[in-house]
Amino acid sequence: MDKKIFDMGDIDIAWCPGCGNFGILNILKQTLAELEIPPEKLVLVSGIGQAAKMPHYLRTNIFNGLHGRSLPAATAIKAVNPELTVIAESGDGCTYGEGGNHFIHAIRRNPNITNIVHNNMVYGLTKGQASPTSQAGFKTPVQVDGVMVEPFNPIAVAVALDASFVARAFVGDAPKAKEIFKKAILHKGYALVDIFQPCVSFNKVNNYQWFKEHTYYLEESYDPHDRNQAFKRATEKDKLPLGVFYINPNKSTFEENVGVYNQNKEPLYRRELDRLKPLQNLIDSRRKA
Repeated sequence: MDKKIFDMGDIDIAWCPGCGNFGILNILKQTLAELEIPPEKLVLVSGIGQAAKMPHYLRTNIFNGLHGRSLPAATAIKAVNPELTVIAESGDGCTYGEGGNHFIHAIRRNPNITNIVHNNMVYGLTKGQASPTSQAGFKTPVQVDGVMVEPFNPIAVAVALDASFVARAFVGDAPKAKEIFKKAILHKGYALVDIFQPCVSFNKVNNYQWFKEHTYYLEESYDPHDRNQAFKRATEKDKLPLGVFYINPNKSTFEENVGVYNQNKEPLYRRELDRLKPLQNLIDSRRKA
Protein backbone atom coordinates (compact mmCIF):
# COMPACT_ATOMS: atom_id res chain seq x y z
CA MET A 1 0.00 0.00 0.00
CA ASP A 2 1.28 3.47 -0.91
CA LYS A 3 1.44 5.91 2.00
CA LYS A 4 -0.02 8.57 -0.32
CA ILE A 5 -3.42 7.00 0.30
CA PHE A 6 -3.43 8.97 3.58
CA ASP A 7 -2.47 12.30 1.97
CA MET A 8 -4.88 15.21 2.32
CA GLY A 9 -3.54 17.05 -0.70
CA ASP A 10 -2.55 20.69 -0.74
CA ILE A 11 -3.65 21.79 2.74
CA ASP A 12 -2.33 24.30 5.24
CA ILE A 13 -0.37 22.66 8.07
CA ALA A 14 -0.11 24.76 11.22
CA TRP A 15 3.23 23.45 12.51
CA CYS A 16 6.40 25.51 12.44
CA PRO A 17 9.05 24.61 9.83
CA GLY A 18 11.36 22.03 11.36
CA CYS A 19 8.80 20.81 13.92
CA GLY A 20 9.20 17.17 14.89
CA ASN A 21 5.52 16.60 14.23
CA PHE A 22 6.20 16.55 10.47
CA GLY A 23 8.49 13.58 10.97
CA ILE A 24 5.94 11.73 13.08
CA LEU A 25 3.27 12.36 10.44
CA ASN A 26 5.50 10.82 7.77
CA ILE A 27 6.48 7.87 9.99
CA LEU A 28 2.85 7.17 10.86
CA LYS A 29 1.77 7.23 7.20
CA GLN A 30 4.57 4.85 6.27
CA THR A 31 3.73 2.54 9.17
CA LEU A 32 0.05 2.34 8.29
CA ALA A 33 0.82 1.76 4.63
CA GLU A 34 3.27 -1.07 5.34
CA LEU A 35 0.78 -2.69 7.72
CA GLU A 36 -1.84 -2.31 4.95
CA ILE A 37 -4.37 -0.65 7.22
CA PRO A 38 -6.90 1.07 4.93
CA PRO A 39 -8.10 4.58 5.86
CA GLU A 40 -11.69 3.39 6.34
CA LYS A 41 -10.58 0.84 8.96
CA LEU A 42 -8.60 3.39 11.00
CA VAL A 43 -9.65 5.98 13.57
CA LEU A 44 -7.25 8.63 14.91
CA VAL A 45 -8.32 10.21 18.20
CA SER A 46 -6.70 13.28 19.72
CA GLY A 47 -7.14 16.01 22.30
CA ILE A 48 -5.84 19.59 22.09
CA GLY A 49 -2.41 20.93 21.16
CA GLN A 50 0.00 21.02 18.25
CA ALA A 51 0.45 17.25 18.32
CA ALA A 52 -3.32 16.81 18.51
CA LYS A 53 -3.65 18.36 15.05
CA MET A 54 -2.13 15.21 13.58
CA PRO A 55 -5.49 13.57 12.67
CA HIS A 56 -6.40 16.65 10.61
CA TYR A 57 -3.53 15.87 8.26
CA LEU A 58 -4.38 12.25 7.39
CA ARG A 59 -7.21 11.10 5.17
CA THR A 60 -8.98 8.76 7.55
CA ASN A 61 -11.65 8.71 10.28
CA ILE A 62 -10.90 11.09 13.14
CA PHE A 63 -12.27 12.19 16.48
CA ASN A 64 -10.84 15.42 17.88
CA GLY A 65 -11.98 15.79 21.47
CA LEU A 66 -11.31 17.90 24.53
CA HIS A 67 -7.94 18.64 26.10
CA GLY A 68 -6.59 15.47 27.70
CA ARG A 69 -9.64 13.40 26.79
CA SER A 70 -8.50 11.34 23.82
CA LEU A 71 -8.17 8.02 25.67
CA PRO A 72 -11.79 7.66 26.91
CA ALA A 73 -13.06 8.34 23.39
CA ALA A 74 -10.56 5.93 21.87
CA THR A 75 -11.55 3.24 24.38
CA ALA A 76 -15.23 3.67 23.54
CA ILE A 77 -14.64 3.63 19.77
CA LYS A 78 -12.71 0.37 20.00
CA ALA A 79 -15.33 -1.14 22.33
CA VAL A 80 -18.25 -0.52 19.97
CA ASN A 81 -16.30 -1.58 16.87
CA PRO A 82 -13.34 -3.90 17.59
CA GLU A 83 -12.79 -4.28 13.84
CA LEU A 84 -11.19 -0.82 13.72
CA THR A 85 -7.56 0.07 14.33
CA VAL A 86 -7.73 2.86 16.91
CA ILE A 87 -4.81 5.20 17.60
CA ALA A 88 -5.01 7.85 20.31
CA GLU A 89 -2.33 10.49 19.87
CA SER A 90 -1.60 13.83 21.47
CA GLY A 91 1.22 15.71 23.16
CA ASP A 92 2.96 15.27 26.49
CA GLY A 93 0.96 18.11 28.04
CA CYS A 94 -2.40 16.86 26.78
CA THR A 95 -1.78 13.22 27.71
CA TYR A 96 0.31 13.39 30.89
CA GLY A 97 -0.95 16.71 32.28
CA GLU A 98 -4.61 17.46 31.61
CA GLY A 99 -5.16 13.82 30.65
CA GLY A 100 -3.03 12.20 33.34
CA ASN A 101 -5.95 10.56 35.12
CA HIS A 102 -7.23 9.06 31.87
CA PHE A 103 -3.69 7.88 31.05
CA ILE A 104 -3.51 5.95 34.32
CA HIS A 105 -6.90 4.30 34.01
CA ALA A 106 -6.53 3.49 30.32
CA ILE A 107 -3.50 1.43 31.32
CA ARG A 108 -5.59 -0.35 33.98
CA ARG A 109 -8.45 -1.10 31.56
CA ASN A 110 -6.11 -2.26 28.78
CA PRO A 111 -8.20 -1.41 25.70
CA ASN A 112 -6.78 -2.73 22.44
CA ILE A 113 -5.57 0.68 21.23
CA THR A 114 -2.25 2.37 20.46
CA ASN A 115 -1.36 5.56 22.34
CA ILE A 116 1.28 7.68 20.58
CA VAL A 117 2.44 10.63 22.69
CA HIS A 118 4.48 13.41 21.05
CA ASN A 119 6.95 14.38 23.76
CA ASN A 120 8.70 17.71 23.14
CA MET A 121 9.02 18.63 26.84
CA VAL A 122 7.19 21.94 26.42
CA TYR A 123 3.73 23.40 25.77
CA GLY A 124 4.15 24.50 22.16
CA LEU A 125 0.60 25.58 21.31
CA THR A 126 0.40 28.07 24.18
CA LYS A 127 3.86 29.49 23.48
CA GLY A 128 6.39 27.75 25.64
CA GLN A 129 5.32 27.01 29.20
CA ALA A 130 6.83 24.01 30.97
CA SER A 131 5.01 20.71 30.39
CA PRO A 132 4.86 17.68 32.71
CA THR A 133 7.97 16.25 31.01
CA SER A 134 10.08 19.44 31.03
CA GLN A 135 13.49 18.85 32.56
CA ALA A 136 14.34 20.33 35.97
CA GLY A 137 15.96 23.73 35.54
CA PHE A 138 14.32 24.39 32.15
CA LYS A 139 13.55 28.12 31.94
CA THR A 140 10.45 29.48 30.24
CA PRO A 141 8.60 32.84 30.16
CA VAL A 142 6.50 31.48 33.05
CA GLN A 143 9.08 29.40 34.92
CA VAL A 144 11.63 32.23 34.85
CA ASP A 145 13.87 30.64 37.51
CA GLY A 146 13.61 27.22 35.92
CA VAL A 147 11.38 24.20 36.48
CA MET A 148 11.59 23.18 40.14
CA VAL A 149 10.00 19.72 40.02
CA GLU A 150 11.15 16.39 38.62
CA PRO A 151 9.74 15.60 35.17
CA PHE A 152 6.88 13.14 34.90
CA ASN A 153 8.19 9.75 33.80
CA PRO A 154 5.50 8.11 31.64
CA ILE A 155 7.59 5.02 30.92
CA ALA A 156 8.17 4.25 34.59
CA VAL A 157 4.51 4.92 35.44
CA ALA A 158 3.30 2.65 32.63
CA VAL A 159 5.60 -0.19 33.67
CA ALA A 160 4.64 0.25 37.33
CA LEU A 161 0.98 -0.11 36.35
CA ASP A 162 1.76 -3.22 34.27
CA ALA A 163 0.83 -1.67 30.92
CA SER A 164 0.81 -4.42 28.32
CA PHE A 165 3.21 -2.61 25.92
CA VAL A 166 5.58 0.26 26.73
CA ALA A 167 8.02 1.83 24.29
CA ARG A 168 9.92 5.03 23.53
CA ALA A 169 11.07 6.28 20.12
CA PHE A 170 12.83 9.31 18.62
CA VAL A 171 11.56 11.06 15.51
CA GLY A 172 15.15 11.71 14.42
CA ASP A 173 15.55 7.99 13.70
CA ALA A 174 12.61 7.31 11.40
CA PRO A 175 13.41 3.67 10.49
CA LYS A 176 13.57 2.50 14.11
CA ALA A 177 10.60 4.67 15.14
CA LYS A 178 8.56 3.07 12.35
CA GLU A 179 9.39 -0.43 13.59
CA ILE A 180 8.36 0.54 17.13
CA PHE A 181 5.08 1.96 15.78
CA LYS A 182 4.44 -1.30 13.94
CA LYS A 183 5.00 -3.41 17.05
CA ALA A 184 2.69 -1.17 19.08
CA ILE A 185 -0.15 -1.26 16.55
CA LEU A 186 0.09 -5.03 16.13
CA HIS A 187 0.15 -5.59 19.90
CA LYS A 188 -3.10 -6.80 21.46
CA GLY A 189 -3.90 -4.43 24.33
CA TYR A 190 -2.96 -0.92 25.39
CA ALA A 191 0.32 0.09 23.74
CA LEU A 192 2.16 3.27 24.77
CA VAL A 193 4.72 4.85 22.47
CA ASP A 194 6.32 7.96 23.94
CA ILE A 195 8.14 9.60 21.02
CA PHE A 196 10.67 12.40 21.45
CA GLN A 197 10.09 15.22 18.95
CA PRO A 198 11.80 18.63 19.17
CA CYS A 199 9.81 21.86 19.33
CA VAL A 200 12.13 24.13 17.35
CA SER A 201 10.30 27.35 18.28
CA PHE A 202 9.73 27.17 22.04
CA ASN A 203 12.26 24.66 23.34
CA LYS A 204 15.79 25.64 22.37
CA VAL A 205 17.34 23.17 24.84
CA ASN A 206 15.83 19.80 23.90
CA ASN A 207 16.59 20.01 20.19
CA TYR A 208 17.52 17.27 17.71
CA GLN A 209 21.16 17.28 18.80
CA TRP A 210 20.21 17.11 22.49
CA PHE A 211 18.05 14.05 21.93
CA LYS A 212 20.80 12.36 19.90
CA GLU A 213 23.31 12.97 22.69
CA HIS A 214 20.99 12.04 25.56
CA THR A 215 19.42 8.83 24.23
CA TYR A 216 20.56 5.31 23.39
CA TYR A 217 18.87 2.09 22.30
CA LEU A 218 18.21 -0.85 24.57
CA GLU A 219 20.59 -3.62 23.60
CA GLU A 220 19.41 -6.58 21.50
CA SER A 221 19.86 -8.93 24.46
CA TYR A 222 17.43 -6.90 26.57
CA ASP A 223 14.33 -8.89 27.62
CA PRO A 224 11.15 -6.73 27.48
CA HIS A 225 9.22 -9.36 29.45
CA ASP A 226 11.22 -8.69 32.62
CA ARG A 227 9.12 -6.09 34.44
CA ASN A 228 11.64 -5.36 37.19
CA GLN A 229 14.39 -4.74 34.67
CA ALA A 230 12.02 -2.61 32.58
CA PHE A 231 11.27 -0.38 35.55
CA LYS A 232 14.97 -0.05 36.34
CA ARG A 233 15.78 1.03 32.79
CA ALA A 234 12.79 3.38 32.72
CA THR A 235 14.20 5.34 35.66
CA GLU A 236 17.58 6.04 34.08
CA LYS A 237 18.31 9.78 33.83
CA ASP A 238 21.77 10.46 32.40
CA LYS A 239 20.86 8.92 29.06
CA LEU A 240 17.30 7.99 28.19
CA PRO A 241 16.76 4.53 26.67
CA LEU A 242 14.85 4.04 23.41
CA GLY A 243 13.07 0.90 22.27
CA VAL A 244 10.48 -1.50 23.66
CA PHE A 245 10.80 -1.50 27.46
CA TYR A 246 8.05 -3.89 28.47
CA ILE A 247 5.54 -6.34 27.02
CA ASN A 248 2.94 -8.32 28.92
CA PRO A 249 1.15 -10.50 26.34
CA ASN A 250 -0.97 -12.28 28.93
CA LYS A 251 -3.38 -9.50 29.87
CA SER A 252 -6.96 -9.62 28.62
CA THR A 253 -8.27 -6.51 26.93
CA PHE A 254 -11.05 -4.17 27.99
CA GLU A 255 -13.25 -5.44 25.15
CA GLU A 256 -12.81 -9.02 26.34
CA ASN A 257 -13.41 -8.18 29.98
CA VAL A 258 -16.70 -6.31 29.55
CA GLY A 259 -18.23 -9.51 28.20
CA VAL A 260 -20.39 -8.08 25.41
CA TYR A 261 -18.56 -10.18 22.82
CA ASN A 262 -18.48 -13.48 24.70
CA GLN A 263 -21.53 -14.89 22.91
CA ASN A 264 -21.97 -12.43 20.07
CA LYS A 265 -18.99 -11.21 18.03
CA GLU A 266 -21.02 -8.66 16.09
CA PRO A 267 -19.80 -5.09 16.80
CA LEU A 268 -22.09 -3.18 19.13
CA TYR A 269 -22.84 -0.48 16.58
CA ARG A 270 -24.47 -3.07 14.29
CA ARG A 271 -26.75 -4.57 16.90
CA GLU A 272 -30.43 -3.74 17.10
CA LEU A 273 -31.23 -1.96 20.33
CA ASP A 274 -34.35 -3.16 22.11
CA ARG A 275 -35.12 -0.16 24.28
CA LEU A 276 -38.27 -1.58 25.89
CA LYS A 277 -37.11 -5.05 26.96
CA PRO A 278 -34.54 -3.89 29.59
CA LEU A 279 -37.09 -1.48 31.02
CA GLN A 280 -39.76 -4.20 31.17
CA ASN A 281 -37.29 -6.58 32.85
CA LEU A 282 -36.54 -3.95 35.46
CA ILE A 283 -40.24 -3.33 36.12
CA ASP A 284 -40.90 -7.07 36.40
CA SER A 285 -38.00 -7.55 38.81
CA ARG A 286 -39.40 -4.84 41.10
CA ARG A 287 -42.86 -6.34 41.03
CA LYS A 288 -41.49 -9.72 42.11
CA ALA A 289 -39.58 -8.06 44.95
